[in-house]
Amino acid sequence: MEQKAYHLQTPEDALEALGSSPKGLDQKEVQRRLEQYGKNKLTEAAKTPTWKRFLGQLKDPMIIILIAAAVVSALIPLFEGGGVGLSDFADTIIIAVVVLLNAVLGVVQESKAEQAIDALKKMTAAHSKVLRDGKPATVPTEELVPGDVILLEAGDAVPADARILECASMKCEESAMTGESVPVDKSAEGLHGEDGKEISLGDRRNMLYMGSTIVYGRGTAVVTGTGMHTEMGKIAGALNAAQDEKTPLQEKLTQLSRYLTWLVLGICVIVFVASLLRTGDFTNPKTYVDTFIVAVSLAVAAIPEGLATVVTIVLSMGVTKMSKQGAVIRKLSAVETLGCTQIICSDKTGTLTQNKMTVVETREAGSEPLLATAMALCSDAELDDQGEAIGEPTECALVAYANKCGLPKPVLKAEQPRIGELPFDSDRKLMTTVHRTEEGILQYTKGAPDCLLARCSAYFDGTKEVPMTDALRQQILGANKALADKALRVLAAAYRRHAQEPVPGDYTSENLEQSLVFCGLTGMIDPVRPEVKAAIAQCRSAGIRPVMITGDHRDTAVAIGMELGILTDPSQAITGAELNQISDEDFAQRVTEFSVYARVQPEHKVRIVKAWKARGMVTAMTGDGVNDAPSIKIADIGVGMGITGTDVTKNVADMILSDDNFATIVKAAEEGRRIYDNIRRTIRFLLSSNLSEVISILIATLLGFTILKPTHLLWINLITDAFPALALGMEAGEKDIMQRPPRDRKEGIFAGGLGVDVVWQGFVIALLTLAAYLIGDYMERGHFAIENSADGMTMAFLTMSLTEMFHAFNMRRERGSIFAVHRQNWYLFGAMAFSLIATTAVIYIPALKQAFQFESISPAEYLTAVGLAFLIIPIVELVKLFRRLGSK
Repeated sequence: MEQKAYHLQTPEDALEALGSSPKGLDQKEVQRRLEQYGKNKLTEAAKTPTWKRFLGQLKDPMIIILIAAAVVSALIPLFEGGGVGLSDFADTIIIAVVVLLNAVLGVVQESKAEQAIDALKKMTAAHSKVLRDGKPATVPTEELVPGDVILLEAGDAVPADARILECASMKCEESAMTGESVPVDKSAEGLHGEDGKEISLGDRRNMLYMGSTIVYGRGTAVVTGTGMHTEMGKIAGALNAAQDEKTPLQEKLTQLSRYLTWLVLGICVIVFVASLLRTGDFTNPKTYVDTFIVAVSLAVAAIPEGLATVVTIVLSMGVTKMSKQGAVIRKLSAVETLGCTQIICSDKTGTLTQNKMTVVETREAGSEPLLATAMALCSDAELDDQGEAIGEPTECALVAYANKCGLPKPVLKAEQPRIGELPFDSDRKLMTTVHRTEEGILQYTKGAPDCLLARCSAYFDGTKEVPMTDALRQQILGANKALADKALRVLAAAYRRHAQEPVPGDYTSENLEQSLVFCGLTGMIDPVRPEVKAAIAQCRSAGIRPVMITGDHRDTAVAIGMELGILTDPSQAITGAELNQISDEDFAQRVTEFSVYARVQPEHKVRIVKAWKARGMVTAMTGDGVNDAPSIKIADIGVGMGITGTDVTKNVADMILSDDNFATIVKAAEEGRRIYDNIRRTIRFLLSSNLSEVISILIATLLGFTILKPTHLLWINLITDAFPALALGMEAGEKDIMQRPPRDRKEGIFAGGLGVDVVWQGFVIALLTLAAYLIGDYMERGHFAIENSADGMTMAFLTMSLTEMFHAFNMRRERGSIFAVHRQNWYLFGAMAFSLIATTAVIYIPALKQAFQFESISPAEYLTAVGLAFLIIPIVELVKLFRRLGSK
């Protein structure tokens, strides 16, 4: 007999069909089912095979030109006839090795990028609350199995398909599954199909489906399907096509490389034709080969092959560093945007504060033990075995306060067991519990002082109950105001004695929360995180404006804002109610007047973000609740909370704070600036180096000699350029990095004089290289011959290699002197040492020297080349000095 669909079964029947119980599964059964059904995740798109990635690395136009050069170089000796030796194929072998190395490095980098993404997925992996062995537990969502009983509340993403067992006012947003934008009311009751018709997905009120979200209420449900066996699994194919994300900077660099490629190809064609016409020898195949090699040399010199790869690696390293500091980057573009951040809109609780409320002052009517007892028993927080309060932060503070007064809650509960309650309601702002004591039935009520005071008819003075008077009310309200002015959250407590136990029907506010006896106030505070004040000051110096958003009263918000330095005058604070009176147009003009928002609703956050963005400000917004998702999504930088944040919020965030700490946002902004600075250093270094190679080859070609061959340039680009460029990506941030205003997000790659630096620095390196060739030519022959010289070529190679190495040190500071840098970049020293050893080996090891067609130059020639290369440092330092003097 075919099993009934779960939505047509009762909760009990569904549990029985799934071999489960209201207490959930035991761990042994979970493991067995995990092996049977597999992990609760959708099948991912197949990864590209390694061989396809390898071939993909060879699609670049530059690589195709190199391969063509290698093929032509290999064919020439065969056509020329005569004896053919290994040395005749040196160029072909070297080019082939370099191309293969480049492709292999590209594949390795792709693999590392995938591993980094997988690691980030694990760091941000969703977790679900379940009942295991009858006890609540939090487990990775992918470890859920059919039969698991899951616990859900507002803000949770539904982790699998499930049949509801019980729920309280639960509403679920199922637009991803049904297209219905309005949240659906849920129920645990069984459904009955009419006339044998199938009940549509959207009408299955007792079912929950993966991909939907709980937006209101709470409940429990038993998992009926996981992974590809869910309704979402049926459409998983459409979700598998994940797109590779490129940052705006990477897009600009890709575009730059594309333009450079076509520009250089055009120049190569012109040089090729001009060289042929200059020689006039159109019948000798070697003429074509030599001319082609010159053109290829120019192409190799001009295109910074490793630029995009180096930038990606620098970004990846930055993301890894941020994750270790508590900021998990979900979108790579966020790294760049962080460096431009001008506004940080932050929640107060847990982000600016510790999210650990503490009772610091009381105003008891006449008995502190009575006040502490009322507060502890009229709460749902509990004390664990270590004496730590567990539960909602405010109630934890009350239970901890009673414990400090020598009234531990377990003892109080034993003496006065709870027999009924009236839960807290946001409309009446009160909570009531009813207890059985030796003296009879005693009720405790706690809540907002103004709401509770309005329901009090008496006052306990320490010995007896006295009638409540207007004077007493004003006195209590004055005490409430005094506590609130100190940024304390104030709760009031009262009690009421009953002649007999209230019947179930009497548990209403109208029956219970009247004729109360006032017994005191507690003032508590969520202490400010000690590091936040310094982070706020750092924001100010960095040109970043902090904005605090809270649901607290205005007085509390102002006091916290003043303490942290977010505002300097109470007039800079505004409430949600006041904000409602301002039109969007006016608010966009006046948004700069406000730094603190009190008593706001989630929809106000959207208005705040839009107002700042309307003024062209790059805005970050933090949030944790499901209703914060819209504001986080439209912000330039959406920041989700890793500890208190809901799944929905985390999924739309660009960055997740694993510690929910405001100071971490500031650290991330600083890191974003450092990364962008390092990328600019890398760009300036690589482009000036490549430009110097182009200038050197063009001048040498016009003068009729070969200064460097394609294989030499490939070596320089692969060894001399790549490793220092990566090392520059590890450069520490400058001391004043957070003392300067945020950069304009629209600024181009060559902004701030970078383009000018690339040009003049490229010319200087080219002139030093040409000078090395001419000196080598002279030292070899005893006079200037201005023709192909083995010593000259070797010295030019050594000088260009070392000049670019030394130039990498110039890049450590854009305008400041490198001799004023106190923190050393040991990665750069290591890259230089490796490059120097490798370059020297190419010149002096016989096999390599022969392959590259170098000459073993004398110590004098070697030292001359080194001396010429070192000149790049004083030259650049001198230009920097003049610039600094000129800017004063």
